[in-house]
Amino acid sequence: MIDDLSRSLAATVQQARTAQDLSVNALAERSGVSRAMIGKIERGEAQPTAVLLGKLSGALGMTLSELVARAENTGELLRRAQDQPVWTDPVTGYHRRAVSPVTESPLELVEVELPAGASVSYPADAYIFKYQQLWILDGQLRFHEGPQVHELQPGDCLQLGPPSATTFHNPGTAPCRYLVALVKGRA
Repeated sequence: MIDDLSRSLAATVQQARTAQDLSVNALAERSGVSRAMIGKIERGEAQPTAVLLGKLSGALGMTLSELVARAENTGELLRRAQDQPVWTDPVTGYHRRAVSPVTESPLELVEVELPAGASVSYPADAYIFKYQQLWILDGQLRFHEGPQVHELQPGDCLQLGPPSATTFHNPGTAPCRYLVALVKGRA
């Protein structure tokens, strides 16, 4: 079942693609997502996963949370908690809340809740920002950054290095909640 946010995301992906004068073939080549899947997403026939949205947003030159925020854009400088869009990955149950208002600011805050035992992986080209930090609020996070593995506990804050393939894994029995702070723009 496709929800309102997924329909809005479908339109946002299509608008971003056409605004850059990209064909579905070109976006498929850039993102590594098949033409058929892009077509299904844009038509609202498939609910994309976090991994697919990460690949598409990176290929479109934006962060995943920026893509979600554009789908729910109100133009306000204050984004109340009840107005912060939350997207849930249909496969893993991963919840991503776009905390920051949609502005021209390069700073973006995202709250993530990763269910116990869940993992989400992103390729290096999904990262289009200069700096990213993870601050663990609750639970445990095993973060794979290329070949390096970080075991993170509540209160830990990690500055990420250069873009590399990553995996966010919750090895615990309770959800892991963390804040992602990032600065948009290419290094």
